[in-house]
Amino acid sequence: MRRRNFLGTTALAASTSAAILPARAQAGGLKIGIVTTLSGPSAGLGRETVDGFNLGVKHAGGKLGGLTTEIITGDDQFKPDVGKATAERMVQRDRVDIMTGVVFSNIMLAMADTVLKDRRGVFYLSSNAGPSELAGRDCHPNFFSLSWQNDNTHEAMGQHMTNAGIKRAYIMAPNYPAGKDALTGFKRYFKGEIVAEVYTQLGQTDYAAEIAALRAAKPEATYFFYPGGMGIAFVRQYAAAGLVQTVPLFGPSFSLDQTILPGIGDAALGLYSSTYWSEKLENAANVKFVSEFEASFNRIPSPYAAQAYDTAILIDAAIRQAGGFADKEKFRNALRAASFASVRGPFKFNRNHFPVQNYYLTQIQKDAKGRLVNELRGIIFSSHSDAYVGQCKMKG
Repeated sequence: MRRRNFLGTTALAASTSAAILPARAQAGGLKIGIVTTLSGPSAGLGRETVDGFNLGVKHAGGKLGGLTTEIITGDDQFKPDVGKATAERMVQRDRVDIMTGVVFSNIMLAMADTVLKDRRGVFYLSSNAGPSELAGRDCHPNFFSLSWQNDNTHEAMGQHMTNAGIKRAYIMAPNYPAGKDALTGFKRYFKGEIVAEVYTQLGQTDYAAEIAALRAAKPEATYFFYPGGMGIAFVRQYAAAGLVQTVPLFGPSFSLDQTILPGIGDAALGLYSSTYWSEKLENAANVKFVSEFEASFNRIPSPYAAQAYDTAILIDAAIRQAGGFADKEKFRNALRAASFASVRGPFKFNRNHFPVQNYYLTQIQKDAKGRLVNELRGIIFSSHSDAYVGQCKMKG
């Protein structure tokens, strides 16, 4: 397996005129382009993505589907225009076969056309971003989500909070496509009153004003979606304001996962989240993944790593089932079959190429080593799909 790294668009632009277009490592080789967030406050999410994918390649013997595999990594710098420019270079100059890695939906939407409309038939396998547009009206034969549709995990917590008898909820998210999908999903299944629906700046880390307004509104509970550094800042400030005991806090897995829990500390103890995967799931694929990820990187994996690992494992399985990568239709059909051992257990694709999978309730507890982990507390949804598949005109 060969790897190349892009330091960012500026470095790329400076070298473009002198660059020699790279050839395939050998006939029948495979090029994977990973564009993800590797700088700024959300860099940890990109690191998890890259590490999880690389571990999957390692478990496939270093050659996905038996093909010599070259991985090219680029930093989107948490900026849609940079993500789009980096994707263009990978598709047009480096001639990648498959792309993956984007964390944030605004970046995914900025680069989707660049990838999916290339005449060579480049595939995009999303290891995280799952915007409603790509699940519905803009679904595409070469786009597959190995994570979820943005609304889904939030729908699960909306259902749980309804089941728990909560009548008045205050809901918060960043003002970008995934944030809007998140609260849309929550409202789809929460049957109580929405006291306030608050959207904050993407990347914001000071929530003093928002927490003061929340306190004054006196809701029964708060639901929040803040990934990465945003989540660490929000939960710590919420706990410091003394609200955790009086206004219980609920979130999705991305706001209470292993990219966030070490930064929050004990303020997260006892909080509930909704998820499709946990480090505590006890199927054989997940036990192996969690054990070897921790041994390799000295930390518990997050959902970002788990999704990226599944992405690599599916690519490997699909190429082997298709007898190679040359016949794109055979490869696409093999992807659709999803005949691989997912770390989340039961998994299949709907006709819009988004997952049908279980969603669980977890609670933050400490393991035998004193580390914060997501302990399973039950299933909220079984074989749950997204709300947008009916808008997808793709036949299969």
